[in-house]
Amino acid sequence: MGVLARLHKSAVATLLAAGLAAGAAWGKEADGSGGGAGLADLFDALRQAEGPAAEQIAEKIREEWARSGSPAMDYLLERGYKALEDFDPALAVEHFTAVIDHAPEFAEGWHGRATAYFRQARYGESLDDIRMALALNPRHFGALTGLAVMLEELGYDQPALRAWRAVAEIYPAQEGAAEAIARLSNRVEGTAL
Repeated sequence: MGVLARLHKSAVATLLAAGLAAGAAWGKEADGSGGGAGLADLFDALRQAEGPAAEQIAEKIREEWARSGSPAMDYLLERGYKALEDFDPALAVEHFTAVIDHAPEFAEGWHGRATAYFRQARYGESLDDIRMALALNPRHFGALTGLAVMLEELGYDQPALRAWRAVAEIYPAQEGAAEAIARLSNRVEGTAL
């Protein structure tokens, strides 16, 4: 294995350990949005909900996460997501970077930029921003999902499986989670005889 491959593997392992350790502490940590007890109730409901009800609860959580407490930062965040919708990830990076520069403790800015970097196939930068988003908001199922998808795409099946399982702990009805866990479990752990 070459030096770059070892460094990449080491970086992924470090990121995964940090992200999943943060995710494992989700019940004890802040969520990067200042939402308080209302979010705790939403997360309790999310773990029990299925189908459209689960997605409605998840959307309420995302709405809470999108509130920075600053109208200017919320506007920049909104513009970043609009740029992603318009298939302009480079512009989205600019908006999310402005959010991060002015509100580095706002997890959603990091998550948005991670998404924009991912869409540009800038995986290293995306992984770095996912790490920051999860450090600020350990229950960020969107960041954990992004981590799981990226790890699987990069061929890291075992860490991807761990990330998907962390997603399912927080948001059991997350679209694609059960299928990914089954697929990766088969690859990593094999099938019972």
